Amino acid sequence: MRLEEAKQNLDLVISEVRKIVVGQSEMVKDVLVAILTDSHALLEGYPGLAKTLTVKTIGSLMDLKFSRIQNTPDLMPSDITGTYIVNERREFKFQPGPIFANIVLSDEINRAPPKVQSALLEVMQERQVTAGNTTFKLERPFFVLATMNPLEMEGTFALGEAQADRFLLKIKAQYPSTEEELEIVERYAESSNPIKLKPIMKKETIEYLQELTKQVPIARDIKRYAVDLIRLTRTKKDLIEYGASPRASIGLILASKARALMEGRNYVSKEDIKTMAYPVLRHRIILTFEAERNNLTEDDVIRELLK
Repeated sequence: MRLEEAKQNLDLVISEVRKIVVGQSEMVKDVLVAILTDSHALLEGYPGLAKTLTVKTIGSLMDLKFSRIQNTPDLMPSDITGTYIVNERREFKFQPGPIFANIVLSDEINRAPPKVQSALLEVMQERQVTAGNTTFKLERPFFVLATMNPLEMEGTFALGEAQADRFLLKIKAQYPSTEEELEIVERYAESSNPIKLKPIMKKETIEYLQELTKQVPIARDIKRYAVDLIRLTRTKKDLIEYGASPRASIGLILASKARALMEGRNYVSKEDIKTMAYPVLRHRIILTFEAERNNLTEDDVIRELLK
């Protein structure tokens, strides 16, 4: 499988997702970027903007084990990682939790208490679960695709910087256009024929596409441009209190390679870097009090950096 075939595979996934999800094309592409880079993604937006639906739909198109965690304030770490139970022979046996899957949808992650968010941290970074004295390795590929509501909503806990940094991308769900909203109404309020999707991407194909992503060439000047952009987040002290770490540089290059592959190109362009800078950086920079007082958002500041 080379470039054209890889693009055809990815285009097929996008067209299948469109049978269920109306609009949100940038969100769908960014979730695929996370999968191509073997990384985790955070989807933020108000309720009802098809965040969960998008992840479930993409999960159903991959021939992988899918599980869903519905986060609530009373959730315990063992509810997601698993726990020891006594079997009929009176022996302790480990009962794996929903985290033991390939694609894990962690719904409304910022409604989970900090203890649960911390338990997810080891799983996301090390791709393993420690229970008692035993460590259980998770099967690859493994992605956490988490959804969250904006922080100003009732009953949410802020994600700590360390937790947020484990996600390669923070994807924003946008409100649909008038035409898209009309189509949503026609599709879901007037028709009663549910569309069933079949898995179209095998595990081997996904692993091959991930390998192909890493091999997309990037010119030295483009690489330099990406690194300079990340370094700028640490020196722009009038707008940014804390800048991004080298993990952001790695993430930006990888995400740009994935975007180039999806576009069917065998090189990374400056446009890829500029497009992926938003989801890679928006959860990795902390704005100054001055910037917040001027009602600037993370995206406004990234736009300023790109100038």
